Amino acid sequence: MSDLLAGFEREEFTAGSISHDIYRSGTGPAVIVISEIPGMTPNVIGFAERVRDLGCTAVLPHLFGVPGQPPSTAYVFETIARLCVSKEFAGMALGRAGPVMSWLRALARAEHERCGGPGVGVVGMCYTGGFGLAMAVDDSVVAPVLSQPSLPFAVTRSRRSDIQVSPAEWQTIQARADLCVIGLRFTGDRAVPPERFKLLREKLGDRFIAVELDSSKGNPYGHPANAHSVLTEHLDDRPGTPTREALDKVLGFLRERLLQAA
Repeated sequence: MSDLLAGFEREEFTAGSISHDIYRSGTGPAVIVISEIPGMTPNVIGFAERVRDLGCTAVLPHLFGVPGQPPSTAYVFETIARLCVSKEFAGMALGRAGPVMSWLRALARAEHERCGGPGVGVVGMCYTGGFGLAMAVDDSVVAPVLSQPSLPFAVTRSRRSDIQVSPAEWQTIQARADLCVIGLRFTGDRAVPPERFKLLREKLGDRFIAVELDSSKGNPYGHPANAHSVLTEHLDDRPGTPTREALDKVLGFLRERLLQAA
């Protein structure tokens, strides 16, 4: 196990025919932090530690990649190639739910039962960015965070405004009048087109909190043109920066939904 995970306990969680290790740290209501591609990088683990320090139980499912390994171009493409042939993630790039979603929903229910509180928070990033919304068909999920939700891949007009939620799932989610969702994206991020957030606004109204960070050419914040990972790789942690404010907004959202409501 990576030294970066020394403060986490590892155990195997099985639901149906799927088993994965999970890494857990802290006490209080659970927040499931689902890694972006290529995996549980140092910055993903660092974000989970912030969640733990907030007073929650941070739960990191190990779904792909090598825990603790820093990102690199080769590592990213290797992970994508593995996911493309994975039966658990089959069809997700095209907007269809894979078997791993049932496993994640079962994990949310188990962590709610274990940790208590009003429910579970879920933070998805990039490839897993929309997972929290799809998991919110289960009442155990009360605080979904969608950070740069990149699936389905925006290769057609219809997929630009899709977010991997079926019509039946949308009905369930919209019927949850108490459910709020927060989403984050850089404005120039081609992987997360504006149509996707427009859909979320149309479906959820003021229950969708959009955090959109200016990454246009010549933006005053120095966000690069390829800015993508709001909470991790492209986080400028200095107080007062837009990404730090976005991070603080996410932590505040989790605090309000999980701790103040407890």
